[in-house]
Order: sequence, then structure tokens, then C-alpha cells
Amino acid sequence: MSLQEKLDAFKADFEGKAPRQAVEIMHRATAELIASGQAAQALKAGAVAPAFTLSEADGGSVASEDLLARGPLVLSFYRGVWCPYCNIELGALQEAWPAIQATGAQLVSVSPQSLANGRKAKRDKKIDFPMLSDPDGKVSDAFGLRFRLPDDLIELYRSFGVDLPLINEDSSWTLPMPARFVVRQDGVIAYAEVSPDYTRRPDPADLLPVLEQLQGSIAA
Repeated sequence: MSLQEKLDAFKADFEGKAPRQAVEIMHRATAELIASGQAAQALKAGAVAPAFTLSEADGGSVASEDLLARGPLVLSFYRGVWCPYCNIELGALQEAWPAIQATGAQLVSVSPQSLANGRKAKRDKKIDFPMLSDPDGKVSDAFGLRFRLPDDLIELYRSFGVDLPLINEDSSWTLPMPARFVVRQDGVIAYAEVSPDYTRRPDPADLLPVLEQLQGSIAA
């Protein structure tokens, strides 16, 4: 089953059980984000990726410069451990991690959630690659991904017990649009996929032809 098939199955089950008003609020928020055009303004292939240094869930700091010194870099931006769609995607990335490694590339995930929640996500999903905390969403903002949730969605999340100011240790009620980037060793983005609809995400296998091409160009 592909990643999107897994996401679609979860969505159908969730929306079949959730209150109609809640589903309508979520659909409206997604439609408004798509209509805003923000995804089209995010960094694209050919742009220079912002450099960063972030803390890793299991301790220590990770610098993009150090990662790129070892090979191309796959960046996966996600919302947090509270998001079931993100957890399904993390599982798919973990399954793809050996194939990504085989190309000589590095993989990290980036989320605004606190380090404690990053550790929980890493433990629960048995993730082997680094999971980085992006305080105040500064890195996601630099990539053009950060947005504020509409007020009715904030109230809905609160009713579900999703307290983003507590989860992210940030009162702004902002999140990144889920996104995936491949950054060449020279810092230029080779692949960019941004998902303003958080229920739709590309399969990790889509990365492999890009990474294999980069591997071939390095070998040449």
C-alpha cells in the first residue's frame, strides 16, 4: 500500500466517525490555505536552501552544513506527533530510509514541536534518522512553509485536546505546511514538494530517482 493509500484510508475512517461540523471546519481551513497561494510562494527547485542548526530529539545539535558535507540532504517538514497523517508519513519515510541511505543521502525531519515531543515521535515510530526541533518555526518560515491556523480551527483543535502552544512551546498557533525537499551538496534545492492539503503527501519513493541522479553526477 502506498503512502497516499494509507493516508486516504485513515481519512475515510476518521471523517466517517467525526462530527460533520468538525470535518467542515477542517475542509474549509485546507481550502483557504490552498486558495491563499502560499504553497506556490515556498522555496522551489533551483533556490538556495537556508542554512540551519537545530537540536535533535535524542540530544545534540545538527547543522545543515555538516549534513551536506556527507551527501545530498532530504528535508521532511511535518506538523507534529499529535498529527496522525504525519505519523503515517514518518513510518513511510522510515521504511524508505535504507534506500535513501544507499544513494549516499542524509534524511532529517523538521517539526515545530518541543524536543520532548520529538523524542516521543521518534520512539513511537521507531525512527532511525534525526528528528529536529524547529523552535518558533524559524526554519519552516525561511522555506516559506509557516502559516497561522484560522480561529475556528484553533478552537476545534482545543476541543480535541491538541494544545499547540504546549506541544510546540510557542503561543503563535502556527504550523508548517507538510513539505519535502532534496538539497544538493552545493546547497541548491533539487526537488521540492509542498502539501497545503496535509492529507495528501508524495510517496518517499518519488525521492529515489532524484537522489540516484545526484549520486550519478557526483560519481561522474
